[in-house]
This record gives sequence, structure tokens and C-alpha cells, in this order.
Amino acid sequence: MKRTLQGLLVLASLVWTAPSLAQNQGADTLRLRQHLQMLTTTPQPRNYQHPAVLDTVAAYIARQLRAAGAHEVEAQPYAVRGQTYRNVLGSFGPNDGPRLIIGAHYDVCGDQPGADDNGTGVAALLELARLLGRQPTLPYRIDLVAYTLEEPPFFRTSNMGSYVHAAALKAAGVPVRGMVALEMLGYYDDRRGTQHYPIAPLKYIYGSRGNYVTVAQKFGNGRFGRQFARRYRAAATLPVKRFKAPAWLPGIDFSDHLNYWKFGYPAVLLTDTAFYRNRSYHETTDTLARLDMRRLGLAVDALLAVVAP
Repeated sequence: MKRTLQGLLVLASLVWTAPSLAQNQGADTLRLRQHLQMLTTTPQPRNYQHPAVLDTVAAYIARQLRAAGAHEVEAQPYAVRGQTYRNVLGSFGPNDGPRLIIGAHYDVCGDQPGADDNGTGVAALLELARLLGRQPTLPYRIDLVAYTLEEPPFFRTSNMGSYVHAAALKAAGVPVRGMVALEMLGYYDDRRGTQHYPIAPLKYIYGSRGNYVTVAQKFGNGRFGRQFARRYRAAATLPVKRFKAPAWLPGIDFSDHLNYWKFGYPAVLLTDTAFYRNRSYHETTDTLARLDMRRLGLAVDALLAVVAP
């Protein structure tokens, strides 16, 4: 009888502690997959030619940010070619002081599902929001921003959602600690010869296996970029490469972080290296089935460890 009672007490303690253990877990790969399923199964592709679809995605992102516990969720609408498009913003942590911007674009290029580009960036952003909402305190304000119109024909124009957001920060005199762009984080390949580079000899430095995440930044990006890259690499349980290059090197500015550079804010790109690895970039084969949820989750875990120490 005594042993039976002891066994029941142990079982009861496990049942009562299970919720608290779950709260301390990292990224949820099932949630990441659910976000990606929503993003890749819209009635029409989520491109600029289907503003109603983009509105549906923006509304989904706003609901997820509210559910995560963002203390402020708002849309940032603007007009392009007679249509209204919108960024979606969710804020965590204290209101005062310099803020950290973490962003990902939710539109796609052309008629393709865009699972890795950039469904994985958005899914990572939403899972990070959920994890941030569970933190008892945050040392500074963190703004999560889902951008519209990153893709052609608007890339490198003032119609990019990230340009609109960065310009608004600058106009309002908002102090910014730095910015992190999440761009394609879910495709990995452990085979040799699967990783490519803008300059071929770089493979002798960084390797030919497409099995890592990279933190990319330009020369002269300041202390924020150095610290973020170092801390992310230290926190990650998957391989991380730190890549620093001139701004003119192809690919170094191929995402939303380029617009923060334009306004003088330090910014980095967190990515699986996009088309230098994923040959389904901007193709109809960029599907959920090709992605690695486990490593996408690990990328989110490391990001949380850096921004919410």
C-alpha cells in the first residue's frame, strides 16, 4: 500500500508539473507547420496582384500576434497603384527606450506557394511572438513586423513595406537598437555540393553543405551586428555561419534589412542563404514538403535566446 501511494504521488506530481514544463519548451514545430499550411494554401498566391489574399494573411498575422500577448497590434496601411497594402506590427516589452525590430515579409513572387520564401520567415516571426508572450519580463521593446510588397516588382523601391516602416521610424525620431530580417529559414541539405556562394572560393571557407543558418551583414554595420551574430552563434544548437561582406556583394542586401540600412539603422539578415541553396527559390516547387521543421524550430530557439536573455 505504501508503495502504491508513493507511486500515485509521483504520478500526480508529474501531471501537475507538466504545464510548467511545457511553458519552458522552445519552438513548437507543429505550430510552425500550421502557420505554413495556412500561408501556402490561400485561394490565390499571396502576391501584389491579389490584395484580398494579402489582407486575409495580414488579418491572420494580427490575430496570432494578439493571441501571443502583444500589448499593441496595429496595421500600417499605404497605397500603391490604387490598392491598399499593409504591414502588421506587434509590440512586446516596455514602451520606452530604443526598440529592436524583427521583421519578415509575407508576400510572394509570382504564382507560387512560397513556403520557404518567405513562409518560414513569417512562421518563425509568429512562433517567436508566442514565446515572447510567455516571458515574464523583457529588457527592452521588441517590435515584430510582417511586411508586404518585398518581392518584385517593388523590390528596391519605396513601395516595399519595410521601406514604409523604416521611413516612418526615422520621421518620428524613434530610437532603434537594430533590426533583424527573417528571410527563408527552413531549407537544409546535408549533402556535399548543396551550398553555393556569390564567389565560388567562399565554399572553402564556409563549406559546401547546405546545413547551416547564416547571419549576414555588411561592413560598417556597427556593434549591433557583431553582437547579434556572436550571441546567435553561441546560443544555437544548429550550425551558424557569420558572413560579413561589402554591401555590393550579390545577395547581402536581398531582403527587408536593406531599407533600414538606407535610414542609418544597423540591421542583419538571418537566413538559410535563399537561392544560394534552395533551388526552388521563386518556383512552384517551393513547398512545405521540402522544409525541415526541426531545424526551423532550432533557428527560432536561438533567436529567442538572443533577444530575450
